[in-house]
Amino acid sequence: MLVIGIESTELLAHEREWLQHDAVAGVILFTRNFASRQQVIDLTASIRDAAPRPQLVCVDQEGGRVQRFRDGFSELPPLASFGPTYDVDPDRALALAGEHAWLMASEIRALGIDLSFAPVVDLHRGNRAIGDRAFHEDPAVVAAFTRAYVHGMHAAGMAATLKHFPGHGSVLEDTHFDDAVDPRPLEALREADLMPFVAGIEAGADAMMLAHVRYPAVAPEPAGYSPRWIRGILREEMGFRGVVFSDDIGMAAAESAGGLAARVDAHLDAGCDVVLACAPAIVAESLEAMARRPASSTVALSGLMGRGGLGWDALLADVRHRQARRDVLGDDSTPTGVA
Repeated sequence: MLVIGIESTELLAHEREWLQHDAVAGVILFTRNFASRQQVIDLTASIRDAAPRPQLVCVDQEGGRVQRFRDGFSELPPLASFGPTYDVDPDRALALAGEHAWLMASEIRALGIDLSFAPVVDLHRGNRAIGDRAFHEDPAVVAAFTRAYVHGMHAAGMAATLKHFPGHGSVLEDTHFDDAVDPRPLEALREADLMPFVAGIEAGADAMMLAHVRYPAVAPEPAGYSPRWIRGILREEMGFRGVVFSDDIGMAAAESAGGLAARVDAHLDAGCDVVLACAPAIVAESLEAMARRPASSTVALSGLMGRGGLGWDALLADVRHRQARRDVLGDDSTPTGVA
């Protein structure tokens, strides 16, 4: 299955055709797809109306520098902002992280969007792509934050996606632009980067997004298309039964698998359930690759569809929304900006 990116704030004719393809399971939205809250509500409805089967509508709304929708939304702090609080008051920090999760997820659900790919549970150890998107450098602390964040998202009716398995925080390279290699053995990874993923699975995380990082002491290929990492370690050893997403196959580190068709095949053959094709320029070729594969079913994604959720006006009137903004942002006013 594919989750695809689209070009603008409205569906184009050829994008409506893409949505007819049996392999398209959903759409991921970016800042380029945002003009206002109402426009995104309308765009999400048009995506669902254009497709002959349910579509998973997704976004990356982590907070900090990775927040696709800003005008009219709570300005969420990065996850790393909770680390210093944890060092002096762990209970307060975990409570704030849970409220951050609820606030983020409830605002996204109020648009009719199913899923924000969150939380990042990589370690805060200097990676160029991760940076302050990560909670803390200590694996046990990140594990505690992971549990709190998963529970907060679930309380808002949103599935939780742990990323980027098996840990992207301890290498320097940004896989959007470079290959990344982590030479540590599996036991070292178990004692560090894997610890938050174990905690998240125990907390009921619904999905996992793979890293385009290579761990040569464990498997020859990057984790995103490694049968050992996906089937052997994640599924069999760690017991994960949720949905496995690739990271975007348009990223530079994914090119090690070959051309677009080879990347699609490599990820799906290794055990990924869903491949992300985020740039509209790569969607058509990715769909051609899917046409050569056996028909896929979107049933596995049904558990990721959003549950409940208030409309925007009702959310703004909700006492918990005001309290969460007061706790997380120090502000109990309503979000301003373009509706």
